Amino acid sequence: MRIRDNSPPPASFQLAPMIDIVFLLLIFFLVTYQITEQEKDLEVSVPTTTEGSQEARVANEIVVNLTAEGVITISGEVYTKDELRKKLERIVKASELANAGGADQQPVRIRADREGKNQQLLEVLDEIQKAGIWNIGFATKSPEKK
Repeated sequence: MRIRDNSPPPASFQLAPMIDIVFLLLIFFLVTYQITEQEKDLEVSVPTTTEGSQEARVANEIVVNLTAEGVITISGEVYTKDELRKKLERIVKASELANAGGADQQPVRIRADREGKNQQLLEVLDEIQKAGIWNIGFATKSPEKK
């Protein structure tokens, strides 16, 4: 009589699924890095502060760039003040529909050029507040160490 061995075969390490996961993570981080770099307008030179803090960016933060000439850009697209307010109003409405913790909590970071006029900055700030957004921050950089 023949006795059968019902024990399972020895477990082995599967390398192919591990490689797939590593490539997916690599693609994810490359894509998200490119998106965050697109939000920055390289023509905007933000002011320096010694007391400012580098806050961590939030996932749904909107970055509004304001050049010295008064050009408003978001993710490389140019907006007028009215178009900016309308875009932000649409975002607030979508946030309210999604019930994402209150639309007034939508974070907006303003990257204003240090050579720009205060009047232009305050007009952009007014348009953001008219859209119903109150969570507003300003981008600065630390002074270069000598």
